[in-house]
Amino acid sequence: MDTQLLILAIGALGFGMYLLFKGGDWTIDAAVFIARKFGISPLVIGFTIVAFGTSLPELLVSVNANLAGSPGIAIGNVIGSNIANILFVIGATASVATLVAVRKAILRDVVMMMMATVLMMYFMMSGAITQGAGMLMIAVLAFYVIWQYWAASKGKIEIEAPDAPEFKNMFMAALFLALGLASIALGAEFLVRGAKTAASIIGVPEDVIGLSVIAIGTSLPELSTCLIAAMKKQTDIIVGNILGSNVFNILMIMGVTSIVKPIDNSAIAEQVVKLDIWVMFGVSALFSTLLLIFGKINRPMGILFLIGYVFYIGLIYALYLSSDMPMLAS
Repeated sequence: MDTQLLILAIGALGFGMYLLFKGGDWTIDAAVFIARKFGISPLVIGFTIVAFGTSLPELLVSVNANLAGSPGIAIGNVIGSNIANILFVIGATASVATLVAVRKAILRDVVMMMMATVLMMYFMMSGAITQGAGMLMIAVLAFYVIWQYWAASKGKIEIEAPDAPEFKNMFMAALFLALGLASIALGAEFLVRGAKTAASIIGVPEDVIGLSVIAIGTSLPELSTCLIAAMKKQTDIIVGNILGSNVFNILMIMGVTSIVKPIDNSAIAEQVVKLDIWVMFGVSALFSTLLLIFGKINRPMGILFLIGYVFYIGLIYALYLSSDMPMLAS
């Protein structure tokens, strides 16, 4: 094992994640400032700049990985992020404060998350995620966003207006917008290259790197935001944020990634189709059922979620490193 090269690869992973986090913050803050200066309503900003901006790092990571010939990282990033958002982020947050949800308010988001999950599973089991499949995902996402905007404008659902960031002038805002976008692009490049190199050195398929390391890394901003909201007792927005994030992860990231370059499932480890997408479905279904039946996720549930996540990460590494299930070369 080339230890020095592995250290450099891990350093690239860490630096890439840092650039993604900072770039995402700068991009969203600057874009919100500019939009408000042009008189765009907070509602529109929330549904466009904030919603799409928070998924931009994950999007560029997946597109970059797919173009670099590593579709396993792209697929693993989405599946792993959705699992991490529920078991890791919701689990950790619920361990701090009970998460309460109004069942009537989240019903449509729950349904949309499950529909998006089933849609992705169907395409993956059909053999490929084609450009046509990607276009369908984007069309479904557009319908979802338009419906949410209509419902919010009619007062049927509540959307929290984004905070107003402060810049000295438009030039500074434009500068930080450019820096943010450049940081995201550069961070995605470092992350993908670091992941590919680390995977080849330690002999772990790229798929499992995407499902674990990259998925956890790209879920850290959601974890930070949710923990802060939980400590401020603003738990009502956390569940909606995670549901929306999971919908965007599938429909936007997989949609755009497959439009740029179709994903042939023959290049993805067999275990992803046989196990990981079913774990994503099961975790999403469990989360949805608990919300609709109990209307909350309490501390014991949160602790069980965390235990389940640790078990899942251990399981995928154990299975991938064993010969119990055949793998395709990544």
